[in-house]
Amino acid sequence: MTVGTSLLGQLLLKAKLISEEQLNEAIRIQKLDGKRLGSVLLKLGYINEESLITFLSRQYNAPAINLSDHKIDTSLLKPIPYETAKKYQLIPISKDGAALRVAVVDPSNNFAIDEVRFLTGMKISVHVAAESAIMEAIEKYYPKKEVAKATSKDSKNAEKDLEVEDLNKVIGSALEDITIIEEKDDKDFPKEVDAPIVKLANGILMNAIRSRTSDIHIEPSETLLRVRYRTDGVLQPVLKLPIKIKNALTSRIKIMSHLDISERRLPQDGRIKLKFGEDREIDFRVSTLPTLWGEKIVMRLLDKSNLQLDLTKLGFDEKPMQDFLEAIEKPYGMILVTGPTGSGKTTTLYSALSQLNKPGLNIMTAEDPVEYNFFGINQVQIREDIGLTFAAALRSFLRQDPDVIMVGEIRDFETAEIAVKAALTGHLVLSTLHTNDAPSTITRLINMGIEPLMVSASVILVIAQRLARKICQNCKEEHAVSETTLLKAGFSPDIVKDVKCYMGLGCPECNNTGYKGRIALYEIMTIRDELKEMILQGASSAEIKREAVKLGMATLRQSGIKKVIEGVTSLEEILRVTFED
Repeated sequence: MTVGTSLLGQLLLKAKLISEEQLNEAIRIQKLDGKRLGSVLLKLGYINEESLITFLSRQYNAPAINLSDHKIDTSLLKPIPYETAKKYQLIPISKDGAALRVAVVDPSNNFAIDEVRFLTGMKISVHVAAESAIMEAIEKYYPKKEVAKATSKDSKNAEKDLEVEDLNKVIGSALEDITIIEEKDDKDFPKEVDAPIVKLANGILMNAIRSRTSDIHIEPSETLLRVRYRTDGVLQPVLKLPIKIKNALTSRIKIMSHLDISERRLPQDGRIKLKFGEDREIDFRVSTLPTLWGEKIVMRLLDKSNLQLDLTKLGFDEKPMQDFLEAIEKPYGMILVTGPTGSGKTTTLYSALSQLNKPGLNIMTAEDPVEYNFFGINQVQIREDIGLTFAAALRSFLRQDPDVIMVGEIRDFETAEIAVKAALTGHLVLSTLHTNDAPSTITRLINMGIEPLMVSASVILVIAQRLARKICQNCKEEHAVSETTLLKAGFSPDIVKDVKCYMGLGCPECNNTGYKGRIALYEIMTIRDELKEMILQGASSAEIKREAVKLGMATLRQSGIKKVIEGVTSLEEILRVTFED
C-alpha cells in the first residue's frame, strides 16, 4: 500500500484493530508479494473490509461510499485510462461543481490523486470504498473495447513469459542422461501429471548444471510460478510457469529429495543425488519454505567435478599464495577465512585440506552442512537438534588424536574458546568467521570474549575474500573510464593514465550479462610480531589494518584493482563487491 506500510500498520495498532504479532506477520508477507498492507491484512483475516474502510475514512477525513448504491456517469471515465484506474484502484463517481468525486482504496496515495488531477484538470474530492467494489465497478463501467484491449495486451505478455521455446530450452534434449539415485517411492504422486512434470523437474536441474548455476529458486506468486538461477553470484529469471502446476512440481521435487509431500506448513530440508552421464554424480541440497502463495524451493548445486581444489588456480597472487602455503604447513596454530555467505570460504578451506590430505595426518571436520565428501578426511555433520554442536564436536575431536581440525564456522564464545585452545596445544585449526575484512576478525574474536593474549598466540593467518565476476572473453571490449573515477576507486595516481578498463557487451555465451565465471579476491594478513604486539595492546581493527598494510598486506580493493588492470574483471564489478573505509 502506498499508505506507508509502517504508518497504516501503526495507526491500526494504535486503534487496537490488530495486534503487534498480526502486524509483523502482515509486513513480512507484504515484503514477499509487494501488495498493499491493507490487502494483506484482509487476506489474512486480521481485519474485515468494513472496519478498514471506516478506519481510513475517519483517519484521512474522506467520506466512505458504497459503490453499489451509486450509478457512475461513464463520461467521467474518458480522461482516465482503464490501465490507470486499475493500477491505482480508483474510479470517478460524479461531479460536484468544479470538483470530481473519486472513489479510492488508498486515500493517502497522493501520487495517484495528483495523476487524476493532471489528467482531468479538476479538483479532486476523495472518497473511500472497498477494493473489491472498486475493481468490480472498473470492469463494469469502462468500455468493453478498452477492457478487452488491455486484457489482450496482458495476455500477450503472459504468453511471452510462457513461450514453448523457453520451456524446451529449460527441459533440454538429453534428459535420458539423468538418473535420480535412491529416489523415494512416488506412489502418492498424481499419475496424470507424472510424465510432463518429471520431464520439467529433470530439465530444470539439467539446465542448471549446464549453465554453471550455484542455486535454483522456484518461487510461487499469486499468478505464476517463477524459476530463477543464481549464476556467477547473481540471480537471473529463466522461466515463468502456470501457477496450476505448482503443487505437482513441488511434490515431484519433494519425492526426489526424500521429503514429506503431505507437509506444506513447515520448512523441510533434503538432498537429491543425481547421476549425469556415466560417471558424474551431482548433489542438490534442497530447502522448502512455506510462503503466502505456497512453498518456495531453493536447491544448492553441489558438483564435485566443478570444485576447484588447486590452490594455484583460486586467484591468489604470488606473495599471498606463498604466505598461505607456509601457514597451512605449520604444525599448529589457527587460520581463519572470513567473508559474507557465498564468498567462497568453503572452497578455500577445502583446497587447504586437499593440500594437507596425506596418509600421515588425521584430519577432522565439523560442518553444517557437509557439502562435499572427501576420501581420507573424517567429516562430521553438525546436528544441533540432538546436541551435536560445533563446540560438542570439537571436544570430541580432541579425544580422537587429530592433527588438523576444520570447524565450519565459529559462531559463539564456547566454540571460539575450544578452537583457540586446540590451536595452542599442537593442532592446526582452520575455520571461518563473518567479518568484512581480515583485521576485523581479530577484534571479533576479542569481542566474543577470547583474551588478546590467546588470540595473538593462536592466530597465524587471516584471509578475507570476495568473489568477483570475470568479464566474458567472447564479448570483451575496452571501456573508457575517467581518471577521476579511477582515482576515487583507489588506483595509484602514477598509473591512471595508462590503465585500460574492459567490460563485456553481452552475448549468447554469457547469457547477455557480459560476465562468465568468477575469480576470488583475497586480503591475506599474516600475524607478524608487530601485529601480535598491537593485539596485546588492544589496538582497534583500523589500527591493525594500517599496520598490516605497512607490512605489505594488499586489501580486498587493491586485489580487485590488480584484477581490473589485468583485464580479468571490470571496475564496476570491483566497486560492487568491495569497499574502502
